[in-house]
Amino acid sequence: MSLQVVTANRLDDGLVVFLTADGGWSENIHDSRVADGKEAAAVLLKEASAPELDVVIVGPYLIDVEQGDGGLVPTKYREVLRTKGPSVREDLGYQAV
Repeated sequence: MSLQVVTANRLDDGLVVFLTADGGWSENIHDSRVADGKEAAAVLLKEASAPELDVVIVGPYLIDVEQGDGGLVPTKYREVLRTKGPSVREDLGYQAV
């Protein structure tokens, strides 16, 4: 069983965002709509790749996640970093908040 969410970058500020249940975009991975299985993931990615979203986000793609104690957690280190912000400056990005 593979859980996935869609991530992209918001065009106006470049921040990492995640597709939500209502079709919007959130900076918080915990707000993500989760796809369970290949078919559900394909539906999510298709929705996130709609041409009208080209003025809101760029580069949507699927990432693997797992349910952790605190909520959703990316399974790949690259995606963990994207959810937190720059790793060399802890005063910047999401970890600074």
